[in-house]
Amino acid sequence: MRLLSQLLHVAVLVTVFSLPCLGQSVDKCAGAPGIPGTPGSHGLPGRDGRDGMKGNQGPPGPMGPPNGLPGAPGRDGPPGQVGPKGEPGEKGEMGLPGPEGRSASLDPEVQEALRSLNQRIFRLEGVLALKGIINKVGHKIFATNAQQVNFETTLQTCEKSGGSMAKPMNEEENGAILDIVKQNNQYAYLGIKESPIPGEFEYLDGTAVNYTKWRRYEPNGKGAENCVEMYTDGGWNDKKCNQYRLAVCEF
Repeated sequence: MRLLSQLLHVAVLVTVFSLPCLGQSVDKCAGAPGIPGTPGSHGLPGRDGRDGMKGNQGPPGPMGPPNGLPGAPGRDGPPGQVGPKGEPGEKGEMGLPGPEGRSASLDPEVQEALRSLNQRIFRLEGVLALKGIINKVGHKIFATNAQQVNFETTLQTCEKSGGSMAKPMNEEENGAILDIVKQNNQYAYLGIKESPIPGEFEYLDGTAVNYTKWRRYEPNGKGAENCVEMYTDGGWNDKKCNQYRLAVCEF
């Protein structure tokens, strides 16, 4: 009996001392690490996540070494200012002549246009003559701008208008100019000047005068009065060219 009690006491002690952490905290009683287990196999890949926000542009990189390969061309910039006009090129060779056109006299459309134009001009001349703006004699038309200027200005005014200074070459033309002179009650220069020979007069193109209407004792300037004026009675007088007279033109 005593032997059985001793054996039981030994078994209890063995049991108590075989417990490693009986009565102690877990922190102070950790077991010895075990042998690592076999690694597990990789799982399946997960789904792609959403795209993140676009980041800010980074600073430009350093310039490459010279003689390197050129980079890609950039975008076209805005158009620049127009440059100065270049020097004209050399004149090219004359091209081949085109086909010969039809004569205007054989073209019915041209002839009809000319007839219409002539009729319109004729009517316009009639209106101007009716209003006393022009005087028509034969193929000539006489008109004035009612301005008084010197001989040179009268010459320029008539030429710029596509005409010439009025120069009567017969009694009828002299009368047409006289009507304008009387209407404006002003003397007018005629398209006649003294020639290099004193006392002799000629038209502005150098041809001799074939009609005259000199007043009594005229011309008497003897080289000092080189221009010709018409009085309000239709008579002519030689006069200095710097006087202001009515500008009368013929077309």
